[in-house]
Amino acid sequence: MALVDVKGVSKRFGGLAAVSDVDLTVNAGEVHCLIGPNGAGKSTLFKLIVGLYLPTTGSIFFDSVDITAERPYARVQRGMSIKMQAPSVFKELPVRQNIQIALQERLSGAERMEEEERLLALLDLADDGGKLAGALSHGQQQWLEIGMALALQPQLLLLDEPTAGMSPEETYKTGELIKSFNAEGMTVLVVEHDMAFVRQVAQRITVLHLGKIFARGSLEAILEDEKVAEIYLGKTHAH
Repeated sequence: MALVDVKGVSKRFGGLAAVSDVDLTVNAGEVHCLIGPNGAGKSTLFKLIVGLYLPTTGSIFFDSVDITAERPYARVQRGMSIKMQAPSVFKELPVRQNIQIALQERLSGAERMEEEERLLALLDLADDGGKLAGALSHGQQQWLEIGMALALQPQLLLLDEPTAGMSPEETYKTGELIKSFNAEGMTVLVVEHDMAFVRQVAQRITVLHLGKIFARGSLEAILEDEKVAEIYLGKTHAH
């Protein structure tokens, strides 16, 4: 079941433990959200999973293979695809060409063109294919980059705060997009702090606080957990 299995992972920067003895399991086929207040260690844990950081202690498994020491590109070859917080599209190239570049590793000819059309339609960018990517709105640039990550047909899509800077409408649309490719079987791990978005997409949630696992469980269980509300709001709710 477990596609990602993080076991006893810690990451120290000098004297500071950004992540401390964390266990995290992401099951195949689920949308799993990693949440927590600022400074909880979410970004550090994300970077450990994708290989941008190597852990100080502990192990990381992907599809039952120990990838603890592997570089990011090796993890991508195994079936991870990553969308970091800031969009990194090729702004001076047309939207369609961004998608082509992402697809060229995997497909060519008519197959590539067909997949290109499918992705542009899925991302609601079919009418903008000829536009320079830099001319898209912030939200559209984020969708384009999600499309480029999808072009690799990953087993696992990793998204770091995909709705940062988006309007509520764009945020909702992003959630529906994620649900659509999860419905086709893709596993998604999202680092996010927009709770409306988390409610929309999450099937399971892991809460980090001060570098440690604070709570984990189904969406319902986490939303009802008063201790989680307390770390977010700094106070307990009155009954």
